[in-house]
Amino acid sequence: MAEGDQVADQDICIRLDGSATEGDVTALRSWLEREKPLDDLLRDGRLRLFERPAADRGGAPMGTSQEIVIAVTSAGATVVFQELLEQVRNGLRAWRENRRQVEDGEPPQGRVEPVNRDDG
Repeated sequence: MAEGDQVADQDICIRLDGSATEGDVTALRSWLEREKPLDDLLRDGRLRLFERPAADRGGAPMGTSQEIVIAVTSAGATVVFQELLEQVRNGLRAWRENRRQVEDGEPPQGRVEPVNRDDG
């Protein structure tokens, strides 16, 4: 594995913008849990996906008080982090497109970003 692909000290955080509801967060989490290959990695115990209170990263409040975290477990040490990050971004785009089709109004924007575990 090339340097920069190390995953042991990084998670992926997904935050939706101020128009998001708690229901949006829950729906996005459920969507991501069913996305291939995230679903496979979750089933194999290589990833954990959970909601947590949104961490304040020095910005304005983001609306909903929850964020979604995808954490690579020790069993997932062979996961290539950049590929995982792109898969999560693709999952967010697919969820937004689906939500646009099934609900009125524009879906919330989201940010997918790597975070160091010690950053919270």
